[in-house]
Amino acid sequence: MSVARQAEERSGAAHRPPLRWFLTEPARGAMTFASLPFAVPLLSRAPRGDGHGVLLLPGLLADDVSNQALRSYLATLGYTTRGWGLGRNTGPTDEVLDGMPLRLRELAAGTGGPVSLIGWSLGGIYARELARDHPDLVRQVITLGSPFALVDPRQSRAEYAFRRRSRRHAGSDRVPSRDQLGQPIPVPSTAIYSKADGIVHWRTCMQTPAADRENIEVMCAHLGFGVDPATLWAIADRLAQPADTWRPFQPRGWARAFYPVAR
Repeated sequence: MSVARQAEERSGAAHRPPLRWFLTEPARGAMTFASLPFAVPLLSRAPRGDGHGVLLLPGLLADDVSNQALRSYLATLGYTTRGWGLGRNTGPTDEVLDGMPLRLRELAAGTGGPVSLIGWSLGGIYARELARDHPDLVRQVITLGSPFALVDPRQSRAEYAFRRRSRRHAGSDRVPSRDQLGQPIPVPSTAIYSKADGIVHWRTCMQTPAADRENIEVMCAHLGFGVDPATLWAIADRLAQPADTWRPFQPRGWARAFYPVAR
């Protein structure tokens, strides 16, 4: 290995998402969305929900529309779903940091119990921090391509878009450090990631497995998490677990074909 390559790896640049995945993100996301109707017969076999609340948090520069397909699917399974209602996600502004706990409390009060949080990309980082601050209100957290374990800004191709809006963000006293973001949270958590992610490096989206922590690999683009059939099935499986009886994901039968680790 050359000296330049060794320096690159030490700097973290070697872990930038591959350019081929980045350039094909829109097309691959669109293909995943187009395939969703064909997966409906299988997705309809997912276990039904118990009616508990599910709060969905969008990724950077996205809003509640991005989660509409996922929300609709979970509603058909019997969950009480809500978007965050805070408009476009431009980063951790004071409005966002003040508004998310209010949405969480409202949904928990309206459904009579702890809420499951699902966050896509940056939304997953928000979800983890909400659970850290309000563990009594959170049943579990599911993240979709969320780089909570990022250690170098070059591991994310969204870093420039994030920094461009940093003047609107809350002060450093309200925003956790990268080291803090990577620490385990006090509720069961599932991190869904894809090695074909062109926006963030897949290793930044993983956590150390434990009795109440797991990682699930799927095969979609970063822009496809919210409509990827394998992701939707895994989410439905995780949400359907009875409260206080969380167990790791174990796809069975035909479902194993859609999860690389299970195969």
